[in-house]
Formats: sequence, C-alpha cells, structure tokens
Amino acid sequence: MYLFSKFLYSIITLFGVVTVIFFLFSVLPGDPAQMMLGQNDNSEQLINIKKKYAFDKPIGKQYLLYINDLSPISIHSKNIEDYTFLKKNKYNHKIIFQTNSSFFVIKFPYLRTSFTKQGKNVSEIIKNTLPNTLILAVSSIFIAVVIGILFGIISALNKDKFIDNFIQFISTIGMSVPSFFSAIIFAWVFGFVLNQYTNLNMTGNIYELDDFGEEYIFKLKNLILPSIVLGIRPLAVISQLMRNELLDVLSQDYIRTARSKGLTEYQIIKRHALKNSLNPVITAISGWFASMLAGAVFVEYIFGWNGLGKEIVNALNTLDLPVIMGSVIVIAFMFIKINILKPKETPDVAGKLVCAAAGIESEDCVEAVKTDEEVDETISSIAENEKNNIEANNQILESELLLK
Repeated sequence: MYLFSKFLYSIITLFGVVTVIFFLFSVLPGDPAQMMLGQNDNSEQLINIKKKYAFDKPIGKQYLLYINDLSPISIHSKNIEDYTFLKKNKYNHKIIFQTNSSFFVIKFPYLRTSFTKQGKNVSEIIKNTLPNTLILAVSSIFIAVVIGILFGIISALNKDKFIDNFIQFISTIGMSVPSFFSAIIFAWVFGFVLNQYTNLNMTGNIYELDDFGEEYIFKLKNLILPSIVLGIRPLAVISQLMRNELLDVLSQDYIRTARSKGLTEYQIIKRHALKNSLNPVITAISGWFASMLAGAVFVEYIFGWNGLGKEIVNALNTLDLPVIMGSVIVIAFMFIKINILKPKETPDVAGKLVCAAAGIESEDCVEAVKTDEEVDETISSIAENEKNNIEANNQILESELLLK
C-alpha cells in the first residue's frame, strides 16, 4: 500500500510538471517553425515544418500529442500523413495490439527532436550529458559531507572560540552567496590568477580531446573547481547542522557518565556522540543530492562542464524548446524517483531516530515508540527512567572512588 501510494503520487506530480512545462513554453512569443528556419524560410518549408512538429494543430491537440509521445503506452495512427504514425527511427516501440486504424504500443518515452541540432533526438542529447552532471553532483555531495562533518566536529569541540566563530562566519557566507557568483570568483582566482600554482583550468570537461584531436583524455583536475563550488552551500548547511547536533548530544547525561568512567574525548565522540549526531545529516543527503541536479545549471555553464545544466542554458539561448522541456522533465523525474526510493521508516528506525534526537541510548525507548501520539509521553517517561539510572550509576561510581 505504501509503495502504491508513492507511485500514484509520483504519477500525479509528474503529470502536473509536464502540463505546467508544456503550457508555460506554449505561451512564449514567436513562431517555433519560423525560428527553426531563420531567414532562409519560404511558405512551403514553413508548412512542412509545422506539419512535422504538429505546430498547425490547436494547442489542446498539441498537448494531447505531447502526452501521447511521453506516455509508455500510447496510440498511433496507421495513416502515414498523421503526426502519430509509427515512422522508422522515431519511436522505440513494441506493438501490443492493433485495430483497423490504430496501433497500441508500449515504448520508451519520446522527447521529440531538437530544433537546432539537425533533428537530433532529445533523449540522445540527455544521454550524452546527464552522466557528466551525475558525476559532478556525486563529487560535490561527497566533498560537502566529508568536509562539512569535519568542520562541524571542530566547531562543536571549540565552541565560542575563534575557530568556531570563523567556521560559522564562513558557513554563513557559503549559504548566502549564489552558486553562479561563487563559480565566477573561483574560476577567476584559482583558474586564472593562481593558475601557475594550482594548475587548474577555468573551463573544461572530464574528457577532452588531445592536441591532435585523435582521442579523449581523462582530466580529473577539471572536476575540482566545479565540485567545490557546487558543494559550498550543502557543505555550509552540513557544518551548521553537525555542530548543533553534536553540541546537543554532548550535553546529554549519558555523555557525562561516559566522561566520569574515564573515556577520552576522542572515544566519546567516536563511540557515542558521532553516530547520534549523523542521523539528521544522513536523512537529508538524498534531498541535497536531488537539489544538486537543479543547482548545477549555471555552475556547469560557467565552468564549461559538458553536462545537462550547460545544455539547458544553451537551449534557452537558442529557444530549443524540446531540449528545455525534455531536460526539465528528466530532472523532475529524478527528483520524484529519489523520493520514492527513500526507504520507509519502520517503527524500529523511527524509534531510533526519535530516541537519538532525545539523547537516549536505550532499547526500551526504541521498542516503546510505536505511534506519533505516544512519542512525547514515551520519551518523557523513558528519559526520566534513564536519568534515574544515570544518577544511580553515578552514585555507584562515587562509592567505588571513596572505597579506593
């Protein structure tokens, strides 16, 4: 039931996204057929282009044809003059059954063809650029998580000291400065001004042709600057979140008990504090990763990274509507897919998250947390029991010390 509701929600959301995108770009001024032909058009060519892309149909009919192209199960005419005719190399399909006038087929969603790339399929364009965007997003989230957690720990252990205030200041700037501005600054400073020291390029892709134009060379250094820039904002958020969570955990009674038992600060953080502080960070990573895909648009364009974001900006400059619409739909689909794949929190998992947030390490807490209505009452009662247990343990420790 849970998976079905998630699937239904995703279908409704994706349908809404497709509808909004289609009508948003349909109201833009200008004739797409005229833009495709430029100044070398004539009336006959204009008619042929409008017929090929169904621009001569009413807007409602165009919308239904677009939905039919995107749908995995679609209806296609047997009339060769119709737009939905199953032309060779147009649809990647398999016929389910047919009637006297139509085919019912199952197919890969057809995103149509580019206006400016000599009729190249939009799906092919996305296939060539999306992997580069995913590489950039994964690299950025990795940098953000590793450095953000490290900064959060350092900041929490040096609360209200100079290094804590400095990290908070840098984090605030990181959350405030737009990505495109950071990209320009980083590209100019590290890719141009300090190029002789950093050996980094202002622009470049992960694969580039050699000087002879014969083969592609893997250049990892071109990934460094765009990954850092794209990861600045989540890095700042993770740093702040980690600091606040770690300070909250370190103030709990069970941490004081661990200190009284002689554990070092390193052992306390490694064994107890860190794992409880990481819960909100791990929970939020999927959402940040999805946001990376949308935030990569201007970063890729500024650094010349051959990804989907750069392709979207180029398509906006040339009003290549199929590429824009197809790219936005793919990004929206990935957002929805990530949310669907997020595992459902079982009572045990939910209990662990709630108890960790309350700073309680107890199996009884996990077992007791069953419903949202019982959470507050359960946590209060178990916290009181934990407090009593800790006080009893402290008294035992004091007694042992006096005996020694």
